[in-house]
Amino acid sequence: MAFVRRKGNSFYLVHNVRRGGKVRQLHLARLGERGRITDDVVRQVSKKHPFVELNWRALREQSNSRADLADANSPAVQKLLADLRALNLDLADCFPPLLRISETPAVARELLVQLRLLQSTLQVKLSQFDRKRGRFSNATLRMQGR
Repeated sequence: MAFVRRKGNSFYLVHNVRRGGKVRQLHLARLGERGRITDDVVRQVSKKHPFVELNWRALREQSNSRADLADANSPAVQKLLADLRALNLDLADCFPPLLRISETPAVARELLVQLRLLQSTLQVKLSQFDRKRGRFSNATLRMQGR
């Protein structure tokens, strides 16, 4: 049986294995601070441990339900807000002339690709907040009243 376990500030995907009458934990993957199971994690674990059968859907649901975004004081919310503020400041310091000066055009192209991806992700998320229903409708009304 596989499950997501937190140890310190990181999450791990572990699987219990019985060997010689004892249960041992097999560490399948380090999931990082957020504990997300991405397609990359699925590929790596499937490649490294081909004989371990996992219910990826249930594991993803388990890992996605960990973030308590309803509690404004939860560590997950505080970290998300801090990360958003830091990203905002980092992006404010990034000027187009710096991209032209870059020694490697590949770095400039990758930065532009990531910025466009971020833009589309933000548009999707903002449209979810703008829907006048559900649990985010009050937050949207408060933001519009500013």
